[in-house]
Amino acid sequence: MFETSKKNKFESGIIVGIFILVITLIVYYICHALRLGTMSIFIALIFSIGSAWASYYYSDKIVLSLNKARPATKEEDQKLVNILDSLMVTAGLPNKPRLYVVDDAQPNAFATGRNPQNAVICVTTGLLEKLDYYELEGVIAHEMSHIKNYDIRLSCVVSVMVGFIVMLSDLFTRALFWGGVKDRDSDSKANGILMLIGLIFLILAPIFGSLMQLALSRKREFLADSTAVEFTRNPDGLISALEKLENDPNQLETANNATANMYIINPFKKNGKKKSTNIWSTHPSTADRIEALRNIHY
Repeated sequence: MFETSKKNKFESGIIVGIFILVITLIVYYICHALRLGTMSIFIALIFSIGSAWASYYYSDKIVLSLNKARPATKEEDQKLVNILDSLMVTAGLPNKPRLYVVDDAQPNAFATGRNPQNAVICVTTGLLEKLDYYELEGVIAHEMSHIKNYDIRLSCVVSVMVGFIVMLSDLFTRALFWGGVKDRDSDSKANGILMLIGLIFLILAPIFGSLMQLALSRKREFLADSTAVEFTRNPDGLISALEKLENDPNQLETANNATANMYIINPFKKNGKKKSTNIWSTHPSTADRIEALRNIHY
């Protein structure tokens, strides 16, 4: 399992490289299709860098605001604080993550932030009420694994890249249908062919990007599960927690598509029924995760 974790880290790096290549190609096609000149390249790069910078430094605040999270307090959430303190020794994080709570009956949790020095762990009140000490320890260890493995940064970067691809596709489509693309010289036939290629690429790129984002999220969940067991030396706690989370019938009221992949388990559930993993899944199936945890030898 731990060898597989190393392989997943390498594959994640390859996926990020593919995203960078895709964005570069999209900018190239747009510049030639719209014939805006070389300045458009600099405008696109400046915009992408500015968006990436804002998302990098303010991603945690945006996510916490979207999920209506409030800071945890030692007085109200003593058990949560104690578990985090005890795991800090085995996790080896440089700084203690900030703790937040979402008032919701569904038991769930996620981690966010740009790096381990600026990380946040957020849990629902349902998680605190329905899990015992060792189950809650397994969940917190899972989220600390995301922090230590830099999943929180990777998730942020990939989300920005996918969003940028979708934005470019939308801008190109608007320009095409509102007269932004016009023939300007005798070379219009060649440019028309190039425009068609670019249009097809831009239509397919957001779909491809979303699929890659979902696949990456699924891989990181297996990695975080295995690392959590390394922290706690107790796979049974996390297994029991995942079973409770999977079977809980409540819906997460603050859940949204932008942050669904960040939770330990998919917050969008239908009648609490288990689902098999498919290409559109934000998470691997809980059954597959539990089986992998049971096969861990340490």
